[in-house]
Amino acid sequence: MFLSLLQRRNAALLDAAAMLHALGDLPTNTYAIDLDAVKKNASAFVNEATRLGLRAFAMTKQIGRNPDVSQALVQSGLTHAVGVDLECAIAATTGGLRVGHLGHLVQIPRHQAAVAASLEPLYWTVFNETKAREAGAAALNQGRIQDVLLRVVDVGDQFYTGHEGGFALDDIVAAAKRIDTIPGVRFAGLTTFPATLFDPVSATAKATPNRRTLTEARNRLLAAGRVDIEINAPGTTSVSILESLAADGATQVEPGHGLTGTTPLHAVQDLIEEPAIAYVSEVSHLWNGSAYVFGGGLYVDPVLGDSRTEALIVPPTATSTSDAIKLRVDMPAPGSIDYYASIPLSHNHGVSVGDTVIFGFRPQVFVSRALTAAISGISTGHPHVEGIWSSDGSAPLSPSLSRANQENRTLPWTP
Repeated sequence: MFLSLLQRRNAALLDAAAMLHALGDLPTNTYAIDLDAVKKNASAFVNEATRLGLRAFAMTKQIGRNPDVSQALVQSGLTHAVGVDLECAIAATTGGLRVGHLGHLVQIPRHQAAVAASLEPLYWTVFNETKAREAGAAALNQGRIQDVLLRVVDVGDQFYTGHEGGFALDDIVAAAKRIDTIPGVRFAGLTTFPATLFDPVSATAKATPNRRTLTEARNRLLAAGRVDIEINAPGTTSVSILESLAADGATQVEPGHGLTGTTPLHAVQDLIEEPAIAYVSEVSHLWNGSAYVFGGGLYVDPVLGDSRTEALIVPPTATSTSDAIKLRVDMPAPGSIDYYASIPLSHNHGVSVGDTVIFGFRPQVFVSRALTAAISGISTGHPHVEGIWSSDGSAPLSPSLSRANQENRTLPWTP
């Protein structure tokens, strides 16, 4: 789905990834990230968020918490991150991002509250008073008062399985009062997820019932005398939906896939963000009429539903990825380890062991074994691998990968 989008809107990333892989600078099983495009996307996001009075926190789990991208986001004005879990928040700081929000989606384990507090997050989401007490005690040990957000829930709200939890709408005014009695914390606002979802029928992004719950909860708190209520409203976040979120009272937004142009909406509409990420593999072996391709980061997001997966096979003789062969891929079953994907070769395509293979996924790198690499200079025709990182944002152990930083390659193909 996103491969066609890349071919149409960012073929230069595909060309750069193919060349760098063929040269050995970009390892197999790597998500290649166009740093120039990410900077452009982030700047567009910051400009629109600033215009609307929204504060943006970057979600970096999808790109494996890549530190080079984190640094680029800071340079573009996205100074704070949201941590999907504590590990995500810690990893984001290695790239220079500060922690804007943690505890949502994943609550902080009780014995790790001190670590979370040491990051000095601007906001910390809690689903119950026990978690608020843990946060408060940890914050006091740091000499701080922690602003907390409450996950508010009402009948009919939509949550992914396993994401449920929070404070009932009908109890939200009383809950905010109780939170303010807990030493070390201060009620600051509300959150939910998702506030927006892609609707495949209309091919648009629509507000969920959760967003109405946020609005109703805020109105009840305002009626009770509360002021300056933060409204954190993540989900399917791109520049195109910011005005809608601001109109519904949001004060905080959390772009993730919006920064790489890979929300579901990007698959069906040309939005301001450019697609900025591709998965690079290679042919491992040929067997029984199929090419077997290395996995580790093969991922079809279930949010997209059933969809055909295709890949580009780039032979060494190609002068650009426009000369590549685009073929259907048989992906491993969802319950299988993705050691390989197979590509049926119904005709003699001249595919050989070692050929570069490129996919266009909507990634969740942090749940994979994939590497990530930010490539700078694609827009100027001088692509350069900034570094190779593991899926958790740490440096991989293999010293041989460090040579990717030693040379500035000139793209032999026209971007």
